[in-house]
Amino acid sequence: MYLAIVILSMFLMPLISMGIEHFHAHGAASWMMLAGRWFVFWAVGVRLSGAGIRQNLQPQFTARQIFRMKTDEALPIIREHGIGNFALGTAGFVSLWVPGFIVPVALIAAIAYGAWGVLHLASKARSLNENIALVSDFWLAAVLAAYLIRRWA
Repeated sequence: MYLAIVILSMFLMPLISMGIEHFHAHGAASWMMLAGRWFVFWAVGVRLSGAGIRQNLQPQFTARQIFRMKTDEALPIIREHGIGNFALGTAGFVSLWVPGFIVPVALIAAIAYGAWGVLHLASKARSLNENIALVSDFWLAAVLAAYLIRRWA
């Protein structure tokens, strides 16, 4: 289930949304501008909002399935992290209706996803789910960085 959510929110849905908008608008916006809009909405907005909700309602999933923790000691920290994920995700979600949010959310998310990827990379004994998080974190950091570089060029 985790892998399916990651693939849908961080790869397929943004790409499908980009294609639909590109062809519906007859190519009015560049692919990179569409990437900014749709990756911020899906991979930041939908993905992080959902992760934040889950980290607050079921912090054990993150503790056990991502980080392979055996005790409940870290659950309050995971819940706090979930509040941050939900807050950033909400801004990403709203960016579809408030386009002025796209650039700041992309910048914050590129930094966050890049840093999360580095932290996963530093883990010596990664679980399968942590490897999925590592790859998807670096992927999104790269997509958002490319968008920002193009936007500011």
